[in-house]
This record gives sequence, C-alpha cells and structure tokens, in this order.
Amino acid sequence: MNSAKTRRKIVPAAAENGDTAEKQELLLLSAAICNGEDLAPFVRKVFASGKPETLLHHLKHFTKSKESEIEDVCRAHYQDFIMAVDDLRSLLSDVDSLKSSLSNSNSELQNVAVPLLTSLDSYVEAKNKCSNIALAINSLSTCGNLMELCSRANFHLSSNNFYMALKCLDSIETNFMEVTPSSTLRRMLEKQIPAIRAHIERKVSKEFGDWLVEIRSVSRNLGQLAIGQASAARQREEELRIKQRQAEEQSRLSLRDCVYALEEEDDDEIDRIVDGGNEGNGILGFDLTPLYRAYHIHQTLGLEDRFKQYYFENRKLQLTSDFQVSSMTPFLESHQTFFAQIAGFFIVEDRVLRTGGGLISKMEVENLWDTAVSKMCSVLEDQFSRMQTANHLLLIKDYVSLLGVTLRRFGYPIDALLDVLRKHRDKYHELLLSDCRKQIAEALAADKFDQMYMKKEYEYSMNVLSFQIQTSNIMPAFPYVAPFSSTVPDCCRIVRSFIEDSVSFMSYGGQLEFYDVVKKYLDRLLTEVLDGAILKVINGSINGVTPAMQMAANMAVFERACDFFFRHAAQLSGIPLRIAERGRRQFPLIKARDAAEETLSGLLKQKVDGFLTLIENVNWMADEPPQGGNEYANEVIIFLETLISTAQQILPVQVLRRVMQDVLSHISEMIVGALLGDSVKRFSINAIMGLDVDVRLLESFAENQASLLSEVEAIQLKSALVESRQLVNLLLSNHPENFLNPVIRERSYNALDYRKVIAISEKLKDQSDRLFGSFGTRGAKQNPKKKSLDALIKRLKDVN
Repeated sequence: MNSAKTRRKIVPAAAENGDTAEKQELLLLSAAICNGEDLAPFVRKVFASGKPETLLHHLKHFTKSKESEIEDVCRAHYQDFIMAVDDLRSLLSDVDSLKSSLSNSNSELQNVAVPLLTSLDSYVEAKNKCSNIALAINSLSTCGNLMELCSRANFHLSSNNFYMALKCLDSIETNFMEVTPSSTLRRMLEKQIPAIRAHIERKVSKEFGDWLVEIRSVSRNLGQLAIGQASAARQREEELRIKQRQAEEQSRLSLRDCVYALEEEDDDEIDRIVDGGNEGNGILGFDLTPLYRAYHIHQTLGLEDRFKQYYFENRKLQLTSDFQVSSMTPFLESHQTFFAQIAGFFIVEDRVLRTGGGLISKMEVENLWDTAVSKMCSVLEDQFSRMQTANHLLLIKDYVSLLGVTLRRFGYPIDALLDVLRKHRDKYHELLLSDCRKQIAEALAADKFDQMYMKKEYEYSMNVLSFQIQTSNIMPAFPYVAPFSSTVPDCCRIVRSFIEDSVSFMSYGGQLEFYDVVKKYLDRLLTEVLDGAILKVINGSINGVTPAMQMAANMAVFERACDFFFRHAAQLSGIPLRIAERGRRQFPLIKARDAAEETLSGLLKQKVDGFLTLIENVNWMADEPPQGGNEYANEVIIFLETLISTAQQILPVQVLRRVMQDVLSHISEMIVGALLGDSVKRFSINAIMGLDVDVRLLESFAENQASLLSEVEAIQLKSALVESRQLVNLLLSNHPENFLNPVIRERSYNALDYRKVIAISEKLKDQSDRLFGSFGTRGAKQNPKKKSLDALIKRLKDVN
C-alpha cells in the first residue's frame, strides 16, 4: 500500500582525512548502487587492477548494510498494515448491517412496486395496440384515397379525359407514392403509372395523326371557300363600280335624279368561316380541339418541346407535299386546288399562331410562308412560260390575285407573287393582241359589207348602244337599217373584251394606277392590229363603190367607237373621264380611215373618169358657146346627185364632204388637164365660155349641198373647183395681165400654176384670125385682150 517515493540521489560523504582509499571506493560503489548507476566502470577497474575480490567484498558489505535498513522499513510498515486490517474488520461489520438494511428496503419496495409494474405493463401493451390500430387506420385511409384516385384515373381514361387522368397520376406520385404502406401496391404503381402515361401519349398521338390527315382536306375546302368569299367581295365591288359609273354617266347626261347607295362589306365573313359559332367549329368543321388537346397533354407530360418540333416537322412535310404539281393534269385544271390547299394551310397556321399558346412561333410561320411563296413563284414562272393562251394566263392570274387578297387579310406578305404577275404583263398582252388579231381577221373576212339590219330593240342595244356609237339618243323605229356593217359591232366587242381582259389582268395586282398601261396596249390594239387588219382588207378586198362606201362609213363609226373605248378603259381603271379626255390622242385608225376614203374617192374618180371621157366630144373651136353646158358635165352632175342621195344614207356628212371635195377637185383637175392635154391643140373663147357654164353647173351642185352640209362646208366643197374656176376666169378676163400683179394673183388666181397658164393660154385663138397669139390680120387693129394675153405669156416665159 506504500506508494513509490521519489528516489533521491545519494552523494557520498567526503572522506575524512586519514580514510583509506579502500573505504573511499566502498563509498563510491555504495553511492553508485544507490543511484542506480552503471557499475561497469567499477568492474573494469577491479579486473584491470587484478583485484576482483575487493569488489566482491565491497558488494557483500553493501548488502549487509542494506539488510538492516530493510528490516527497519518492514517493521515500520507492518505496524501500519496491522492498523489497516483492523480498520477493514470494523468496516465489514458496518457493511453487513447496511446489506441487511438494503435487503429489507428491497423487500418492501418489491411488495409495493409489483402491482404498479403489472399496471404499467398493461398500459404499455394497450398503448402499443392503440398505435398499431391507428397505423392500420391511417394505412387503410391512405390506401382508400389511393384506390379512389386510381378509380378516378381509370374512369377518366375510359372517358378519354386524358388530362384529368394525368392529373390523378401526378397526385398519386406526389401524395401517395412515398407514403403507400403496401410495397406490393407501390410496385404496382411504379409499374403502371409509366405504362398509363405511355398509353395516353399513344392515344393522343393517334388522335393528332388523324387530325393531320383530316386537316388537309379541311384546309383545301377552307381555302376554296375563303378565296370564293374574296371573289364574291370583288364581284360586289365591281357591281358597286358599275353602279357608280352608271350614276356618273347619268350625271354627265344631266339626269340628276340619281340614287346612291353604299353597301357595307362584311369584313368578318372569312373570320366566321374560320371561327364558326359559339362552339368554335367553323362552317367547314374547322376544329383545332384535337391539336390543342394533344399539345396540352404533351405539356402535362413534360414533352412540350418535343411535340412542338413534331408538329412543325409534320406540317412542313404536309406543305412540301402540297407543292407537288401533277404532271398528269393540266395546271389550268388543277391550279385552283393547288392554291386553295396552300391558302387553307396558312389560314390554319394563322389561327394556330394566334390561339395555340406558343405551339408555333411567328418566325416558324414566316419561314413556312417564305418557302411557300418561293415555290409558288417558281411554279407560276414555269407554268406562265409554257402558256400560249391569254385567257388561260388570265384565269390563273385572277385566282392568284384572289389568293393574295385572301392571305393578305391574315397578314401574309404577297409582294413576290404580285411581282411575278407584273413580270408576265407584257407576255399576257402580247398573247391577247395575238388572239384579237385572229378574231378581228375572222370578223373582217366574214363581213359582206352590207348595212346591218336590226329587227328588235335588244339588237340595237347590243350592237349600237352598248358601244355608244349612236348618232342620236332617240330610239329609232324598227326594223332599223344601221349605217355600218357587221364588222363594226364585231370588232367593238373584240376591243371591249380586250379592254376588260387587260383591266382584269392589271387590277388587283398591287398597282393602283394602271390606266396608262391599259391605254398603251389599247393604242397598240387599235393602231397595229385593228388599223392594220382594216388596211389589209381595204387594199386587198375592196373592189366596188358600195363596199368602199360601206368601209368609209364603218370608219366614221369606228371614230365614235374609239372615244367609247378610251372612256370605257378609263372607267374600268377608276380614272375620272376628264383626265382621260385630257390625254386623248388623234384618231388611232386614221391610216385605215384615210385609206378607206382614198379608196372610195379613187373608185368614184374612176366612175367620173368614165363620164369625163365625153369631154373629147367638146367642140373646142365652136362658133357659139353651148347652151346648158357640155354633155360630160351634165352626166357627171347626174352621177354626183345620184351618189349624194345614196351616200347620205350611209356616210356621215364630214366623210361625204371630204370624198365629194376630193372628187370635185379631181373633176377640176381633169378639166384643166383636158385643156392642157395634147388632144386639144387649140380652143376658142366660146369653148372656154362653155367650160364656164360647166364649172358653174358644178359649183351650183356644190352650193345646193348646203341643205345637207352647212353653208361653210358647202363653200369648202365649192372651193374644190377653184383651179378650173380661176383658169376660166383668167381666160375670160379682159385684163389677163392682172395675173402678174402679186396682190391680185394671190386673191384671184392663187390656185393656178403659171406653167399651166402659159401652155393653155398659147392654145387660145382669137375669132378674127383663128390663130390667136401667133399671127394677126395685116393692117387690122389688134384686139386689146389679145395684146394683154400676149404680154402675159411673154412675161411669164421671161420669168420662167
């Protein structure tokens, strides 16, 4: 029980003076042993000195000295041990009493606690049972709610209410999957929920696929109906324009009792077609419910982006297949279906863009539209390049313009399509001109150049009033004989059709003011086609006076018709008539008109020349002037009077005046030519007096036409005889030298050529010598008139 004490280092005491060295070594050895030092130095030292016995002796001595110390220590410690044992014995008795007390207390505690422990055990057991029952109830409630959700999900699945079924599945996963007490039920849910979702996705995808198939036919019908509505709106607009033109015409004719009515165009008609009634289905069954349902389900499934891509790719494939143009069917027959399919496609896409909740983006729709426009332009370029019939090109152009109008209402740009139409404007008009050239040639070839005979009012309205070529607003009596032949209304119908086709092509093509273009091609039709065709007929087929007169009458009617053509083009182009009137040019058929009048004049001149051959029977050296004029003059006047009575029924006054003026001018030239010709060697003054009577008869004839013409025009007609009149006046004048006076010559003889005057004057012989101007009677007084005429001839020859 003694604790170890810290060993103290023993230092050997200093050796006393006189101690021996042996004792000193013993002290050192004892100190080393007490200190626990190494004894090796001592051992080596004694062995080195050869005295190990000394070391052994010292060790024994040290041992004996320590034994006594040990005994002292043991003796001191033994007393302490005896005291400790006594203390332990007294403590043992206390422990026994404590043990007895504890045993008694334990017995008493056991007696008291046993009933309490029994009650506690019953309580713990009851509590455990209660916990188990509560857990069972909670598990049953959870399973019951789970089964209710599963039953509800099955009901929604059977009712194809997939969205609610998915919501039930989401609720099961969120609220019941982790807390379901049944591992079997949990495994069943983990297996069936993905299967149900896959089943819903397949069902919805199938419905969407069926919708994709159905929407193609619906799109075609929708496009056709939308374009049809645009066409109907255009027709209403055209009817309103016709009413407006009629009102303007009535206003121009000062008929003020005009009724104006404005009709409201229903701009929402196409929207009603697309939107339908309250249920959202259009007239054509245009229903987007399957699409939106599929999109909503895929959103719920977390597959929104995949469905968007799937939808876009499928619609793009459908659009690509819509671009296919059948080579088995002429494009003229299939173009409406082709364009209607595309129109319906983009009407549907516009609706999906605006109501689909982001199913397709605006950029994607624009990309699809750019692709469609590019393809349509390519198809149009290819088809237009093959077409050789203007009507076919017009039909396709009209439908394309209706397509543009329809899709522009949905915000799609159509400038590229309009550019293609504008690009082929010249080709269309060239084809149209070619068609009109053939039709006009056929109409002219079929004309017998007889006046048209109209029995009924509708014929007059159809052939006269419709082209505004009537000369009076009074309805004539029927039957009515028109002053023109069938060529006029036939060609007018062709030209009017050309104008309407040209305006139809130019209308709705993105160009607001196109009258100048229509006018340009109308000028070409009239100047190149119609004028050229009539010229060809005039130069090749007109051989008699009657057809020539009819052609000249036709040209006069064409002049009024041309005014109608330009007014009609202006009205159809929406240009005020005052602007059209301001830009009018000269008569475009002027070449044909001049040729017709020249041909008629030429034929009449041939007839007149037949009568003028009688001028050879004139007695140029007559002793007396003829009474009542020469025979040829009377015959010519009879012919001209007969001609006037016939021609005034057909020819307009101005045409008749121009023709008659040309004929009279020819007669005047022939009279002068007879005096100038070689067949007349000389003539007397009596012959000139006879010619004076002839010219007076012709002038009287001209003056008598004042009842038909105006007085001014009658004077103009009379002026056609000015050359023969001035020549006769000069030859009968008492002062022929006045011809040399510039003032008098300009006033009275301006139509005479001095060379003709010289030649004719030299043939005039005086009665006295029968050789006037060359020889005289010797010694007789010279005739003053002869002297003056000789002086005139001499002066004119000098001037020449």
